[in-house]
Amino acid sequence: MAKEILGHRPASLQVGALCTRLRDGKVQVMLITSRDTGRWVMPKGWPMRGRSLSGAARQEAWEEAGVKGHISSDPIGSFRYDKRLDGGLSVPTDVLVYHLRVDNTSKTFPEQHQRKRQWFSLNQAAKRVDEDGLQDILRALIR
Repeated sequence: MAKEILGHRPASLQVGALCTRLRDGKVQVMLITSRDTGRWVMPKGWPMRGRSLSGAARQEAWEEAGVKGHISSDPIGSFRYDKRLDGGLSVPTDVLVYHLRVDNTSKTFPEQHQRKRQWFSLNQAAKRVDEDGLQDILRALIR
């Protein structure tokens, strides 16, 4: 367990699903808009009791993006960002990223009225997201 040092809080942990599909032999990534600022992000959320970390990432992909598929059991990478909490406080948050190969995209899903979703090329997705670490993960997949 990380210790709190000189008033600095250890990072929180979230899990995310990098949702991909193949179209015309090229990888596409689904990004969704965040509920608060509308910027492009990947589906992610907090670990869930009774689910593995990858299982929680798969559940977030369903709730936030309406996609289902096969998810990796091990993370393909991680990144850190400042998560804004209710009330305006930001906390450093580490995100473990799991690869989800999308098999099914549903028209109806739990957060369909709260978010937009769109497929992007890897290069376009890397340009749309703000988090440097997520950009790095996407660019590594281009090679």
